[in-house]
Amino acid sequence: MDKDIFVQNVKIFCKSKGIPPTVACQESGVGGSFLSDVKRGRTPSVEKFQMLAQYLGTTTSELLGEQPDAEKKELTPAKEGESRDPLDARIMNLASSLSPAQKKALIEKMEFLISMQ
Repeated sequence: MDKDIFVQNVKIFCKSKGIPPTVACQESGVGGSFLSDVKRGRTPSVEKFQMLAQYLGTTTSELLGEQPDAEKKELTPAKEGESRDPLDARIMNLASSLSPAQKKALIEKMEFLISMQ
């Protein structure tokens, strides 16, 4: 397990839901120090990973940054208006730090890419 990828993914999912990571950890039942413990090298139980993933509406594989084969990946529908793709959350996270002019330019580029499909 790459602890840095895991922590980053947790932060991305939390930001997309508008909740701080410590709150997500507390409310999921894994404990407020969960991410700090992982950062320090402690490997929690699989059950704790599953509890946090379930709370965040994702899978442990996605939180861990694993890339399962397409046919092996279990797909479950996301809630309306939500994406289960961590890249979508990352795009939103990065875009939120742009200026209004940069956001407009990004939208134009994305629309261009979509039109090229």
